[in-house]
Amino acid sequence: MKVYADTSVFGGVFDPEFSDPSKQFFNEVDSGRFSLVTSAVVEAEIEPAPENIRLFFAQYAEKADIASPNQAIFELQMEYINSGVVTEKSLDDALHVAIATVSECDLIVSWNFKHIVHFDKIPKYNAVNILKGYRQIGIYSPLEVIQYEDQ
Repeated sequence: MKVYADTSVFGGVFDPEFSDPSKQFFNEVDSGRFSLVTSAVVEAEIEPAPENIRLFFAQYAEKADIASPNQAIFELQMEYINSGVVTEKSLDDALHVAIATVSECDLIVSWNFKHIVHFDKIPKYNAVNILKGYRQIGIYSPLEVIQYEDQ
């Protein structure tokens, strides 16, 4: 399963509120359950982060597919804005979803509950995807995709 992880998931490993499910997500990447996709955008957003986050990202960047924005991605990003899914203040959030969609990921995982993982936004992102000839994408927090021991 091809899964795009945005910046918040890498940082989440070091945030007490999000640490356990973020670590579990990356354990499942390590076990082969997920094929990790991230992007040059995440790489740029991580650059000013604390060293522990940069080092953690670098470890996974070696094994991940690193997607670079292209014309199709920028066009889809602007469709999200023009369709009112998010405002121009959320250009980067729309860019993450566009990268994941154009890269044909099955899922995007994020801790961004305001602009990405939001019950009101998810169907709107997917409506734009369908209108533009892309398939729908699952949008979840890591908490919603990890396996639990009692399953």
